Amino acid sequence: MSRISARVAAISESATLAVDARAKAMKAAGRPVIGFGAGEPDFPTPGYIVEAAVAACAEDRFHKYTPPGGLPELKQAIAAKTLRDSGFEVDAGRVLVTNGGKHAVYAVFATLLDPGDEVLVVAPYWTTYPEAIKLAGGVQVDVVTDEDSGYLASVEQLEAARTDRTKALLFVSPSNPTGAVYSPEQVEAIGRWAVEHDLWVVTDEIYEHLVYGSATFTSIATAVPELADKVVVLNGVAKTYAMTGWRVGWLIGPSDVVKAATNLQSHSTSNVSNVAQAAALAAVSGDLSAVAEMRTAFDRRRRTMVRMLNEIPGVVCPEPFGAFYVYPSVKELIGKEIRGRRAASSVELAELVLEEAEVAVVPGEAFGTPGYFRLSYALGDDDLAEGVTRLGKLFGEARQ
Repeated sequence: MSRISARVAAISESATLAVDARAKAMKAAGRPVIGFGAGEPDFPTPGYIVEAAVAACAEDRFHKYTPPGGLPELKQAIAAKTLRDSGFEVDAGRVLVTNGGKHAVYAVFATLLDPGDEVLVVAPYWTTYPEAIKLAGGVQVDVVTDEDSGYLASVEQLEAARTDRTKALLFVSPSNPTGAVYSPEQVEAIGRWAVEHDLWVVTDEIYEHLVYGSATFTSIATAVPELADKVVVLNGVAKTYAMTGWRVGWLIGPSDVVKAATNLQSHSTSNVSNVAQAAALAAVSGDLSAVAEMRTAFDRRRRTMVRMLNEIPGVVCPEPFGAFYVYPSVKELIGKEIRGRRAASSVELAELVLEEAEVAVVPGEAFGTPGYFRLSYALGDDDLAEGVTRLGKLFGEARQ
């Protein structure tokens, strides 16, 4: 008899966190590793948010259990923030505060899926989505995109993947890992297709404020009001307010879904840390000046990284318009000789890069599309330039 249950044994380690952990371990051992793996802002949490958390520590009511679905004042503030930022009007009863964005992902699929239900997932996709769907008993159906389309899925592709077992579409814009952003017209077309086929739409909007150039964020919930009874919005404070470690996310959905997910949370974690909730309250109730400063820096780094990567022979890097990642193709480098070695996959190529150039990247296999790297540009300008320069020098040695 197995010591570990089959459903948990089937869960893969988070590839992004594993790469980040290895890079940090190598740095601790004295090697000058530059890490492009982690998906978190390199800025501190704004001071006024930290001050709110400090003050909350002294409040007696936060020393006790609070409602498992979230502090009432935070849920109300999230509803107000959602109306302000995306035009989607909901009441506080349709909000569940979760232990980070990942917890919201697990909660929604556990609540919506029965064994065998299919979920359409656009690939490349964030590494946690498959594990959450699988753990809920669902079946992931990939809709694969590439650099030629800017990593954007069409209605025709979605329709080709739909079956009688399809229950939901996972829609992500801006995207992790590609930085792809759907236009308002594309968002509306996909939403109307979902309505036509009576599908649930789970939309992850965690990067809503990180868009660049001519791109605009459009919430599918707002673009297609007819979806209101079958859309679940996932979000959190991690990316917008540089609060990855505070672990506060949320989901917004129809009342019956939120009630069921809240019941699940009442037995799994109870309330999110009250101090972190107080910090999140300060974040979502405040203005967006902090994220504006971050976005300016990310935009500068984005343009630098795309330019430098496209100057490297064998690397093709489409311009991302959201989040803080680039997703270049490295297919031309696979199989070539580099310092006496031939990588047979992007996993092996990433290993070679880490060992020879002391640069940490996440291979495309982690996101469902081999032959690519994901690099985060949420790191300092000097490290970014040095890291890509090292890649260029290493790949410049590639031979047939």
